Amino acid sequence: MNLLESLRLAWRSIRGHKLRSALTTLGIVIGIAAVIAFVTLGASLQAGVIGDISPDDQRNVYGWAAEPNAEGGPLAGAQPVFTNDDLEAVEDLEDVEAAYGYATLQTQAISNGEEQVAQGNGLVASGPSYIREDRLAEGRQFEQGEREAVLNPAAANQFEENATVGDELTVTLLGGERATVEVVGITDTSEGLSPFEGFESSPRVYVPTDPYYTEQATGLGFDGGGGGDGGDGGNGSDGSGGGDGTTESGGNADGDGGDGDGANDDARFLAIIIEAESADQADVDAARESATTYLESDESDASDLMGDDLEVQFQTSTELLQQLEDVLDLLRNFIVGIAAISLLVGSIGIANIMLVSVTERTREIGIMKAVGAQNRDVLGLFLTESVILGVIGSILGTGLGLLAGYLGAQYVDLPLVYPLEYVALAIVVGMVVGILAGLYPAWRAARTDPIDALRYE
Repeated sequence: MNLLESLRLAWRSIRGHKLRSALTTLGIVIGIAAVIAFVTLGASLQAGVIGDISPDDQRNVYGWAAEPNAEGGPLAGAQPVFTNDDLEAVEDLEDVEAAYGYATLQTQAISNGEEQVAQGNGLVASGPSYIREDRLAEGRQFEQGEREAVLNPAAANQFEENATVGDELTVTLLGGERATVEVVGITDTSEGLSPFEGFESSPRVYVPTDPYYTEQATGLGFDGGGGGDGGDGGNGSDGSGGGDGTTESGGNADGDGGDGDGANDDARFLAIIIEAESADQADVDAARESATTYLESDESDASDLMGDDLEVQFQTSTELLQQLEDVLDLLRNFIVGIAAISLLVGSIGIANIMLVSVTERTREIGIMKAVGAQNRDVLGLFLTESVILGVIGSILGTGLGLLAGYLGAQYVDLPLVYPLEYVALAIVVGMVVGILAGLYPAWRAARTDPIDALRYE
């Protein structure tokens, strides 16, 4: 009996028991669909996260000081040890293009003068180059020392009349203090710009660390104990008089009170960002090594507070995201493992149905052998039938899994990435499951004695 004849007879048997065949393949369909859907969503999620790292961000190195064994991701166990003097010294290093502090300020609300909306931890203080020019939809980067801000679309569009470049907004900080900002730019995305803030979409207002963070350093306890003597320089928001603008609660901060810029000098940062000269790995490593060497040396202010318990940790976005990828891979593999149980159930279903089929077709097997069919012919016939069921289940499961992955990616707004290797693997798995599940029933059929088979009722 040739292969085509085996296929014809196997297909006739499957068509003769349509409902039974459909229920048999259902376990394979569900198992493969679940595996492909979860793998597609996992690949899409990773592509969505990694795709947010532009070439400019790949040259950024994110740093904080914490105990060596601290766990929990970026800033876990971080202590405020970095001063502006440290940042200026690091920026002057040969291998470093820029260095600036990073902080998230707690806020209560933001107002455009006519409408006020609630705003949580959406005030991000950093350096001008934190908002890269290619991420600006309109306007420009803010300037250090100016009361300016760059908004993301979620923050700009939360008012009835969308905020635009040139608008003045009033931010109410935690504690009731108010700060005025002039909008100078709008980013092209509402997603986070670095691992420090995460990559989820939410309203964010980006401002320079000077004056917004430095004025708040005293209230946060991150001022290193200095900056309290404002002299005649007014009463800025932290009593230092160190700014060069105004706040609604702080009056004029332009005074000439001697130590009025103490907060700017003594403010300490939990996190810093340094930029290498390029995204080349050698340049990134050189910038990281130079910054680490300086900050851990006796020349830096940070070394005084770090002592023996803390050490500087610098990581790139890719390295930080690798931790997330590892977690996602672990979760995906766990879910895929659960989904694979359906394949096991499906294979058992095929084996069971094939055993039933052997029993039902005992007389048919006897007749086949009586007219000259060999054991290998009977074996091939039943194996072909089980393989067809497995292949049909894998094809339907692959289509269903790809559709589920597509709908899931669209629902959570992720770039769709199909793992084509898993599509090919699904077909192979379907065939293997069919072979393994039908092997014993086919062997049993081939071993059937023709005399006993002809007598079977």
